[in-house]
Amino acid sequence: MGNALRFLYGHCCKPTAAGDSDSLGPHGVSSATVGVSALAHDLFHFEITSQVPEGLSKHVVSSKKAQANWYRKLVNAWKEGKPPPKTPEEAARLVIHTLKRHQKADVEGLLAFYGLPLPHTLEEVVVQIPTSLPDGVQYEMHTLPVDAKAVADGDTITVYVSTADPRESSFVPGNVHAAAVQRSEARAQRNYVEADAFHQQIIDSGYRVISLQNEEILAKKYRIRLRGIDAPESAMPYGKEAKIELTKIVQGKSLRIFVYGEDRYGRSVGDIYCNGIFVQELMLKKGLAWHYTAYDKRPEFEAWEKEARTRRIGLWASKNPEKPWDWRKDKREGK
Repeated sequence: MGNALRFLYGHCCKPTAAGDSDSLGPHGVSSATVGVSALAHDLFHFEITSQVPEGLSKHVVSSKKAQANWYRKLVNAWKEGKPPPKTPEEAARLVIHTLKRHQKADVEGLLAFYGLPLPHTLEEVVVQIPTSLPDGVQYEMHTLPVDAKAVADGDTITVYVSTADPRESSFVPGNVHAAAVQRSEARAQRNYVEADAFHQQIIDSGYRVISLQNEEILAKKYRIRLRGIDAPESAMPYGKEAKIELTKIVQGKSLRIFVYGEDRYGRSVGDIYCNGIFVQELMLKKGLAWHYTAYDKRPEFEAWEKEARTRRIGLWASKNPEKPWDWRKDKREGK
C-alpha cells in the first residue's frame, strides 16, 4: 500500500471530535474532509479487498466491473501524485484526468458521490509545462516542498532549493558549508545552543537547513515574484483571498520555476508550475490577480483576465476594483 494512501487513511478518515458526529458524511469523516479523505479511505479499502464502495451504483451508470476498473486506475494515479491530492479541487482534477476517457455521467457521478467539485466548477488549466527552456529564461529551479508560511501574498513566495542541485552546489560559500558541518557536530553532541547559533549564521547568509523525510538538507533561499501578474496587496480587497488561493495551490508541493531575471527588490521573477498547473494561469482565471501589462505582454494572460472579468468572479465581482499599482502609488504619495 502506498504511503500516501496509508497516511490519509490513518490521519484524515477519522472524526475530529465526539461532538462532530452530527456533521459526519457517509464515510465517517467530518463535512470538511469528506471529499479527499473519503476517496483515500475507499482507495485504501479497494486495494485490500478489491471491493468498490456500497452505494456508488446509485450515482453512476456503469457496472460494478467497470467501477473496479476505475478504482484500479485511481489507486495508481494517487500513488504517482507527488504529492498526492490534499484539497477537493486537486482530488477532483485527479479523478477527471484519470477517467477522462470514461462516460461523463460516470465521472460526474463519482465526483458527486464524494462531494468533490464537478468539472464545470473547476477552472480549466490549459498551459502545459514547456519541454524546453522558453526564450528569455536564465535558469530553471526545482524547489523543496513549499511551507504555507512562505506565501507572502498573491504573487510572492519564498522557496528553497537544495544545494545538492548541480546549479547550486558550486555556488555555496565556504563559510556556509563550514557552519553546516559544525551545526551537525553540535547537534550530535546535543549542544543545541551552539547548533542554533551555527544555523543562524547559515540563515544570515541566505540559506537554511530543512528537515525533510528524516533528512536534513542544506538549501538556498529564493524570493519569487510571479511573472506577469499583480495580485491585490494584503490590505486591499481580495488581498487575503489571493494569498489563501496561492497558498492552496503551492503548499506542500515542489515547484518548477523558470526564472527570467530579478526585480528591483532582489526577487527572482519567474513562471511557476505546480503538479502540472501553470500557477499564473489559475490565479488570473480565478479573478485573484491582474495581468501586469506594464511588464508582460502575453496575449494569453490578457485573455485569462478578460475571462474572469466577464464571469465577474474574484475581485471582478466589484464594479471598479482598484489596481494594486495605483494603490501602491497612492500609499507612496501619502494619499
